[in-house]
Amino acid sequence: MKTRAVRLYGANDLRMEHFDLPPIKEDEILVKIISDSICMSTYKETMQGTSHKRVPKDIAVNPIIIGHEFAGEIIQVGRVWQESFAAGQRFSVQPNINYLGKGYAPGYSFPFCGGAATFAVLPREVMEKDCLLCYEGEGFYAASLAEPVSCLVAGFKAFYHTDADAAYNHHMGLEKGGKMAILAGCGPMGLGAIDLALHGPRRPALLVVTDISDERLKRAEEIFSVETAKKAGISLRYVNTATLPDPIAGMRALTGETGFDDVMAFAPVGAVLEMADAILGFDGCLNFFAGPTDKAFAATVNYYNVHYLGTHICGTSGGNTRDMRDALDLAGSGAINPAVMITHILGLDHVAETTSKLPSIPGGKKLSYTHIDLPLTAISDFAKAGEMDPRFTELDILCREHAGLWNAEAERYLLSHF
Repeated sequence: MKTRAVRLYGANDLRMEHFDLPPIKEDEILVKIISDSICMSTYKETMQGTSHKRVPKDIAVNPIIIGHEFAGEIIQVGRVWQESFAAGQRFSVQPNINYLGKGYAPGYSFPFCGGAATFAVLPREVMEKDCLLCYEGEGFYAASLAEPVSCLVAGFKAFYHTDADAAYNHHMGLEKGGKMAILAGCGPMGLGAIDLALHGPRRPALLVVTDISDERLKRAEEIFSVETAKKAGISLRYVNTATLPDPIAGMRALTGETGFDDVMAFAPVGAVLEMADAILGFDGCLNFFAGPTDKAFAATVNYYNVHYLGTHICGTSGGNTRDMRDALDLAGSGAINPAVMITHILGLDHVAETTSKLPSIPGGKKLSYTHIDLPLTAISDFAKAGEMDPRFTELDILCREHAGLWNAEAERYLLSHF
């Protein structure tokens, strides 16, 4: 079968090409990719080429297909897996397969398996590691975003607290009915965290979201209103810490001076981490979620509070298969809406350019649909694009009906009209 895919040949050498996929072996599965979300990790992979730990050294002659946040439909199942999977099933893939201790991953390590393609072959490693996950939700976009959502699910699980009676037992997870702060929390992953805190299985009683941009805070509140959160029994506050004369004092005041049980930091900035540490309450837990690029990155920790208040720090990077299943279940049931992360859509023909320029493009997640050609287009620009192409007018109407967010109706329209 022929496929069209974006392949990596070396550092900053992406090429979109047509080529033949080999016939699947008895332990492989042929899939049709529908959607693939472009991750900053793919940008790093593209810039590093063979220096990346997951990229093979011979990509100059055996290029790999990029993209690891993908979803689609199963087309053909090899004999080995026919009792587990069937043609027509919708799926997503957990890319962190870690096969035999090696960092193999779809979108990084395989010549015929990646999300930036029309069709791909899933190697046996994916199924052997139980990383091919069926999805029964409505929109493919939610399955594409299950991987980043799984990172948030893992982050929420990693919070921990100890017994009040000093038995020193750790209780994992967000403090139910506690006080939570999401710092630098109005980016795409921060919005996902707000959604999970408000609608996930463990919810705080107080949720404070900070940023230093009034525009981003306003958009977050348009999506997650204070009034709606209140109806669910959660006191939600949005705070621009740049406007506070004393941000730490201002944040602690919102807790009644007790401090926060759980704090999640979404920026690798020293001042953010130091504030996160300073606003923890007794037995409070800080999750440093943002990944720094500087291996020497450091920030001050108040060890007096570590000793006398029992504060503690954890960090998470990525999620496992269980987290991915939880993310798919939450999205498939409608409990959370991963579309809060999406700000742009595009076709496969603009994936290479978008990936190479990703850090300089504002907004959140860029979601590609691999069977169409479409320039990178912001959802907020649909109305303007509709002046030249009436199809965008319809997309704009469909998104406005969902608070300006991408949605299943818009996806169906896109796939049938573009």
